[in-house]
Amino acid sequence: MASITIRNLDKETKQALRKLAAENGHSMEEEARILLGNAKKTAKHKLISLALQKASIKQAESEEIELNLHDKRILLVIGGGIAAYKCLDLIRRLRERGASVRPVMTKAAHEFVTPLSVSAIANDKVFSELFDRDDEHDIGHIRLSRGADLIVVAPATADLMAKMAQGHANDLASTVLMATNKPVLIAPAMNPQMWSHPATQRNLTTLQSDGINFIGPNAGEMAESGEAGVGRMAEPMEILSAISNILVPGNPPKPLAGKRAIVTSGPTHEPIDPVRYIANRSSGKQGHAIAEALGRAGAEVILVSGPVNIANPEHAETIKVQTAREMKQAVETALPADIGVMVAAVADWRSVNQADEKMKKENDKGPSSLKLTENPDILKTLGYHENRPTLLIGFAAETEHLERYAKAKLKSKNADWIIANDVSPEGGVMGGDKNTVKRLTRTGIESWPRMNKQDVAQKLVDEIVNHFEVETIEV
Repeated sequence: MASITIRNLDKETKQALRKLAAENGHSMEEEARILLGNAKKTAKHKLISLALQKASIKQAESEEIELNLHDKRILLVIGGGIAAYKCLDLIRRLRERGASVRPVMTKAAHEFVTPLSVSAIANDKVFSELFDRDDEHDIGHIRLSRGADLIVVAPATADLMAKMAQGHANDLASTVLMATNKPVLIAPAMNPQMWSHPATQRNLTTLQSDGINFIGPNAGEMAESGEAGVGRMAEPMEILSAISNILVPGNPPKPLAGKRAIVTSGPTHEPIDPVRYIANRSSGKQGHAIAEALGRAGAEVILVSGPVNIANPEHAETIKVQTAREMKQAVETALPADIGVMVAAVADWRSVNQADEKMKKENDKGPSSLKLTENPDILKTLGYHENRPTLLIGFAAETEHLERYAKAKLKSKNADWIIANDVSPEGGVMGGDKNTVKRLTRTGIESWPRMNKQDVAQKLVDEIVNHFEVETIEV
């Protein structure tokens, strides 16, 4: 079994694959599977197949630098929620990286996934009963709680969180969690109303103060029709990243290793004369945080920054510019790239004529007129560029009609995602440390809760990782 990412193929192979898929009425992914699985194709097809195989080998080699969880022991407590199905994928990914997984299932979890499926993928027995005659002869719940390097609770339902916060121990899962002396990571999953309920939020605060680690929940559509909000369980790759940060903090996973990213950040300064300029209130905090998060995830990051008063990110190469035209040139020079995140608040206009000397007030003649012209549109330039980034993300800073303007921007700029935020003065986003954003894609809108800008950056990078993970097909 090998895996490839279609968008990692060179341009000629991709074009040939697209044409062949169209001729046969297949998707590119389906055509790739057929080519790799059938050695009797024609010579033309074999050339494409060979390129696909080379891409698969190259990607496999790059994945060798990912986190190694060899000999790490995970006790996975599976709660009774619809998100329990994601645990099957989580177990597989943990075992691929060398970890052993011992599953504990609540009785409610049996209603969503079968112990047989969990046991088969984990290659271990499923533990469910507190008073099991075979397991408890040597105090099995204590042995389970102490024999792991980390306990992961996924999904962590409202009921499980309540039991943990109040110290209940009336079934195997809650007893193991009470008896452990090992770190615990929980991935909450529940209806948005349940997550926002004051009781759940009190339990969250209690568990955080007890030293429990959290990943998620995420915002999005719920299993229930018409329900959306914060409450979705984190994706398996996000949970894997959190596990690695706890168990191997000096060797975090690099899910974006081999990817090249271009990020723009801050304002631009458009000179009027040697003293004055046109600018805006952008601090660069959000763009710099995104560049740093991408770098920590293993991407090669080129940060093109306007004038800011914050430090350069540690994990990015920073190119400093002043004007929109300089920023556009730096971005195009940095192409090609897999990821483009255009965060900078680029000035829309510049002065047609920059004065060589300071413009002086003229007594009794009123203010001098200033003729403006439009600056280049960097996001739109990339959207239609021959070396367009594989994943192109723009930011929309608006003070009204946020979703309407962001949807229009998504279409007109030919972007893949738009991250929209309300920058009205009362929100304190421009120059502040927190942000509230919506992620618009070509299929829908997600509203994210108010977070500090570092957390927004990390969540965006998690979504980028998930995007490329989904595009990886099994062949």
